[in-house]
Amino acid sequence: MRFPFIPLFLLALPFLEIAGFVIVGGEIGVLATLALVVAGGLAGALLLRAQGFGLLSRVRSEVDAGRDPGQELANGVMMLAAGLLLLLPGFVTDGLGLLLLLPPVRRMAWRFLKSRVVVSTAGFAGFSRTRPGGRGDGGRTIDLDADEYRNDPQPESPWRRIDRD
Repeated sequence: MRFPFIPLFLLALPFLEIAGFVIVGGEIGVLATLALVVAGGLAGALLLRAQGFGLLSRVRSEVDAGRDPGQELANGVMMLAAGLLLLLPGFVTDGLGLLLLLPPVRRMAWRFLKSRVVVSTAGFAGFSRTRPGGRGDGGRTIDLDADEYRNDPQPESPWRRIDRD
């Protein structure tokens, strides 16, 4: 078992969130607690929207410049995760989301993930260009000649779309 604490944390998270609601609600009141939960959800939704639109363009610019988009992609995914955590109701998830918003935390997470994650741009629409220097995607490119490619529909194909009226 590599990460035994993750399933345990996921099982304990609802209890931690309920305890957080009880503690915060006891200190500031029910309406203020609900207002904080709604404000956190709105902040998460706004962050998701802003980061979602910008992530693909930043990754594309890194690829177009011939640089490895791994760090930019990881930063974007961590920002999206922060938005999702803020969107979830609860103070524990909001705290984790706020931590992911901090650049030093994201840099530390990137250093941890860098050696464990391989970023390949070969599967993304529009990103499957060969990098400068002639290095491609490690030999996974399928090259068809003109006589190997057929554009005529095959009626017996299970992938053929059947239009129903």
